Amino acid sequence: MMLGTLNDIKKGVKLLHENEPYVVMESNFVKMSMRKPVMQTKMKNLLNGKVVEINYHQGDKMEEADMMKKKVDYLYNDGDNYFFMSQDDFEQFSLPKENLGAVTGYIKDGDKVDALYFNNVAVSISAAPKVELKVISAPEAVKGNSASGRTTKMVTMETGLELAVPIFIKEGEILRVNTETGEYVERAQ
Repeated sequence: MMLGTLNDIKKGVKLLHENEPYVVMESNFVKMSMRKPVMQTKMKNLLNGKVVEINYHQGDKMEEADMMKKKVDYLYNDGDNYFFMSQDDFEQFSLPKENLGAVTGYIKDGDKVDALYFNNVAVSISAAPKVELKVISAPEAVKGNSASGRTTKMVTMETGLELAVPIFIKEGEILRVNTETGEYVERAQ
């Protein structure tokens, strides 16, 4: 499907560029005096994980990548590759860690996630917008920290993700985390 205008290029949109699927990571509309407007983008190739910067001008043909989404189970990782199984046909596949990026900090064994397929091949994974993770390492809050203006500390989650949280968070607690911003949301109930 063709995109109509430069304004259709937004964060998260999947585009075809040189016959390969890319996801828009950043887009910035720039209009300089005496020149035509330009959409500056930073995009990640979903096949190899490389990030490129591409400028689109008015009149450029921009085609949305034909992607299919399937629910899959995250099985495990061996450090370099992450292994998944399709819930439809029980087909197992793996994706390299470098292609997955930050999503690896939000998934744990047994989680159900969305896999994006391009030409019937899994190319990317997306976690739920909010996930619940257990704190496995948290430094103790020191009396007087909040009086000195310090209101956050860094903790380590069960996936290895390091997260800034309020100083009252303790080891063993389950926290809700926003996967789009990478920020602490709240304690899970």
